[in-house]
Amino acid sequence: MSTAFSSMLSALDRVEFARSIDFEPDPWQRDLLQSEHPRVLLNCSRQSGKSSTAAILALHQALTYPESLVLALAPALRQSQELFQKIGDYYSDLGMPMRHYGERRLSLELTNGSRIITLPGSEKTVRGFSGASLLILDEASRIEDELYFAIRPMLAVSGGRLMMLSTPFGKRGVFYEAWMSGRDWERYKVPASMCPRITEEFLEEERIALGDYFYRQEYQCSFEDLPDVFMTEEEVENMITDKYKPLQMPPMKLPPPREVA
Repeated sequence: MSTAFSSMLSALDRVEFARSIDFEPDPWQRDLLQSEHPRVLLNCSRQSGKSSTAAILALHQALTYPESLVLALAPALRQSQELFQKIGDYYSDLGMPMRHYGERRLSLELTNGSRIITLPGSEKTVRGFSGASLLILDEASRIEDELYFAIRPMLAVSGGRLMMLSTPFGKRGVFYEAWMSGRDWERYKVPASMCPRITEEFLEEERIALGDYFYRQEYQCSFEDLPDVFMTEEEVENMITDKYKPLQMPPMKLPPPREVA
């Protein structure tokens, strides 16, 4: 490992680490890279750079802290492959500063004992792991709730970080619930207007092509009611009132139990 790279790692500056691979972070990405919060939610537009930032955090964790276990999960195998490809590309851009003794299609094992493992999201595939230093849930709005409940105990002893990143996918699921009412989460909302690489002309074209519903969801970070719901969440909330007292039913008198000789 080069002296310059060793010095950079000892400084633990993730922003400079990103710049070393020619990744100039946007302002919100700099904030995220500098954050030490243990629970992070990224509600981000498509193509805003959320997966790239997560890949940098995963690689920095593995290189800087020996014996780290980094688990990166996504709903489907293709999405896991895409995330791992980003991690592998950044590792190559660094000149592969640390020898690695294991590299499979979805995992990287380093000689400092750290492992980065990406998996398709299934509750059954993750139960064999424990002591994660960093857990990343990509496309978190589309994961099954059972997966989320299965991974949280992995942080009980390690005290590791949990990061969920996604575009919205309706008012449903653990990502939506955490964004709306979850406690102790650091939240980042990144609509397409905050991404300098996405032009206004392109966004206007997308708004016309997708329609307002999908445009708000994909580019404006809006949690929309699913198209096939019978009643919207707002309509249900409007039906609730404290104007009337609940109807009090008199207690039901039951006949005495029959004695059996």
